Formats: sequence, structure tokens, C-alpha cells
Amino acid sequence: MVAGDRVVGRKSSVRGHSDDTADTENTALIDIPHDHLIDRALGLLPERHHVLATPPPGSATTAVHGDAGLPYLGRALQYMRWGPAEMMGRYRTYGPVSMSTSLGIDRVLVAGPEALDEVLGRRRRDFGQGWDYFIGPFFRRGLLLLEFDEHKFHRRIMQQAFTRERLEAHLAALTPAVRASIERWVPKDGSAERTVRLYPTIKDLTLDIAGESFMGVDVGSRRRELINAFVDCTHAGLAIIRHSVPGGNWRSGLRGRKVLEDYFRSMLPEKRRAESPDFFSGLCHARSEDGGVFGDADVVNHMIFLIMAAHDTTTTTATAVAYYLGKHPEWQERVRAEVLALDAEIDGGAPTITDLERLHELDLVVKESLRLMPPVPGLARRAVRDTEIAGHYIPAGTSVDLAYQVNHLLPELWTHPELFDPERFSAERHEDKSHRLAWLPFGAGAHKCIGMHFGTFEVKTVIAALVRSYTWQIPQSYRMPWGFTTIPFPRDGAPMLLRRRSA
Repeated sequence: MVAGDRVVGRKSSVRGHSDDTADTENTALIDIPHDHLIDRALGLLPERHHVLATPPPGSATTAVHGDAGLPYLGRALQYMRWGPAEMMGRYRTYGPVSMSTSLGIDRVLVAGPEALDEVLGRRRRDFGQGWDYFIGPFFRRGLLLLEFDEHKFHRRIMQQAFTRERLEAHLAALTPAVRASIERWVPKDGSAERTVRLYPTIKDLTLDIAGESFMGVDVGSRRRELINAFVDCTHAGLAIIRHSVPGGNWRSGLRGRKVLEDYFRSMLPEKRRAESPDFFSGLCHARSEDGGVFGDADVVNHMIFLIMAAHDTTTTTATAVAYYLGKHPEWQERVRAEVLALDAEIDGGAPTITDLERLHELDLVVKESLRLMPPVPGLARRAVRDTEIAGHYIPAGTSVDLAYQVNHLLPELWTHPELFDPERFSAERHEDKSHRLAWLPFGAGAHKCIGMHFGTFEVKTVIAALVRSYTWQIPQSYRMPWGFTTIPFPRDGAPMLLRRRSA
């Protein structure tokens, strides 16, 4: 039940497990940890109760309440440290609609399936995109940053570059490249082993894939420059000092944007001259049914955003999948057996999309990893007019964060949500159907990720190559130290001891 702005009597999100399973690898995603000095210090910060806005006279709505947090910083430090546990804590304390400040801006946090449904469904025309605040200067006019009719127009043209036929061509090209790259991670000396920092290593690989599939080029010697440019752009979104000052993240992000603009503009003339299978060429030559096309600026803006989304989100997801397979060797064996059986069936050839869709065990693991650690854990919106969410008054211009990862962790939607349990996605259980917004790692509605199929195929290709070549096991005491900015990342780079499999 809800009393005022506080939730009274809500059950703990971690429930029903015995003492020996109480500290799972996912507890810190649901409950704020207290085992580190930083966690304890942040936990001691006093609450500063704050009200977003008083409802207008005669309104049946109530005001949004919350914790303003530190002056200017608000609760940004708590989110960057705790991520989903911070959002879960807010949900338990204040209910599905709450507010806080972040870097001087009042923001409303919306969580829970019914409240999210109001924004994404019943009142969707009341909310435009809200990403400009985080990434607008660095990924301006990317597809995610457009809204309403303009977004619909651009998406309709862009879909011509994401047909199944194009995806089949990209998959055929990326499979041998992924296998060859991953084969080089450990020396080919019998049962050789090597500790690999998986996150930056996969990031290098996915940028190479993005270069080939999205641009039709070998990024080669410019790989590090481009990776740094993308990293600078994504990290700048949560910069504390949001001005171009020497040494600041904001300035680095602007400089990274310039590097990317120059890079893509230099390739435009060649891509315009002749059509090729890559996405870059696809955008240059795409036509909507009514003859709509992209200008040069549109192509560059979309390419910068697509490459960021393609390699950053894939890197986080593949790292999370590998982590859980290392923590659960029985699932690693199930996935490996399935991959090797497919290899034998297709006699070592490159799998088709249909082949990848038949990797049932791997599909369950990928879906469960996306539940626990979606690469984009929330959606950003902005109220375009005075409106309401779950009976709470939301004035025009309010920044709204849709914390859908909370939905992924609610016990009313998932059995023991703190446990890694891929079988929950099986045809027998289908827990992801407990509510239409129970599981939405690719977003929902008009802004649902246009590249979700390609990204899923890419992750499956990477993981299939890993289990084919190596085994790995992660100590039960190890917990992935996730950090949270625009996209989650392991603060330690995710070191994993890979052992080469004997033939």
C-alpha cells in the first residue's frame, strides 16, 4: 500500500532464498551494498526531502516527492556507484514515481510495469525523447534523439539498411573474422591459458566488426583513436562539469565528436558513388516508399550514433554473458555442446541467421544476461506538456527517467529475481510474459532498438567462438564490479582466465 509519498509494507526484492544463497552474484544489483568504504560513506549522506512541483488548483493529482541529494550533484554519485540497486532503493522508498536532482536538474524516476505503461503506452504522446541532456552534444540527431513524426520518417528510411537480407550478408562476413580474432587471444599450445581483460578486448573486437559491417572498412591503425573518441563521447554525458574546460570530460567528448565527424565525412563521397553491402552505404542509398532520402549531415549523425550503439552495447552484453557462463559452468557446457553440434551439422561453415536462432540454450543465457544487466538500463523522456504519471503531477519540461531495469528485478514479475536462471525464459515458464513490460532490454514502442536483431546475432557469434575455443571458470567469491555511466561497464575490465580446449 502507498501512504502519501512513501511505500509501506513493500516486500523485499530479494526473497525466498536460504542463507547459503543469500549472497548471490546479483545481490548488489538489487540491494545497496555496504561492504566498501565508498558504499558506507554514500549511505551516510542525509536525505534532503524535496517536492517537484505543486499540482495546479483543482487537480486530482498529487505532487512527486523524493530526495534531492547533494547540492548540484543530487544522487548522481549513488547511481554511478550502485546503478540498479539505487533505482530499486528509490522504488522501495517512494513507490513507482519519485524525484531527485542530478547535476542541478530535477528528474523524475518512473519504475514498475504500470507506471512505465502510462509513459510508453497510454500517455506516450505527452513525452518526447529526453536523451539530449546526456548525449545530445555528442550524438546529436542520432535516431534515438529524434521524436514523433521526424523520428518516424528517419526510422522508415533507416529500416532499409536493416533488412534480413542485409543482416545475412553481414553475419556471413563477421563470423570468420570473429573466430579468427578470438582464436588469437590465447597461444595455440595445447592446454595453454591466459588471463584476458575481457571488456576492453571485446570492445576492440566489436569496433572491428562495426568497421566491417557498418562502414565496410578496416579501422586498422585508427582503432584506438576511434575507440577513445566513442568512449569520450559516452562518458561525457555524466560529466560533473558540463562546460568545455581544459582536462574536463565534456571537452573530451566534444573533441571526440569532432574526430568522428571528420572520419565519417571523409568517406562520404566514396559511399555515395557506389552501393556496397555495409550499413554506411545502405544509409547513403536508402529510399523510403515515398522517396525520402538522407542528406550528408543525416548520414554522418546516424553513423556516429549507430557505431556507438553497435559496439558499446554489444560489448557490455557479451561481457555479461561470458561472466555468467564463467559463474555457472553447467550452463557453459550446455551452450558449448549446442554450438559444437551445430558446427558438426553445418560442417564448420558460417552459420546463417536461422542457425543462430536455433541455438536455444545460448538464447536463454543471452536473455537472462540482458535481464540482469541490460546495456542501457533505462530510457530518458521529457514531458512536452503538463501531464501525470500514476496520479502524480508532471509539469511540462520535466526530465523523466524510465527505470525499466527495476521491472527486470521485481519478485512479483520474476521467480527469485536475484538468481541467474535462464530457464525462466523457456517455453514452459515464460516469466518474461508476466507483463508486457516485464522484460524490455531493447526499449519499447516507437524507439525500440532498430539494431536489436543484429546486436543479438553478434553477441551469439562472439560467445559461440568463445565456448568453441576456451573454457573458463570464475571463482564464486568474485563479483563483477559494475560501474554505471550512460552504459554499464566492469570497473576492473573483467579479467578472465581462458584455457584453450583440447581438440
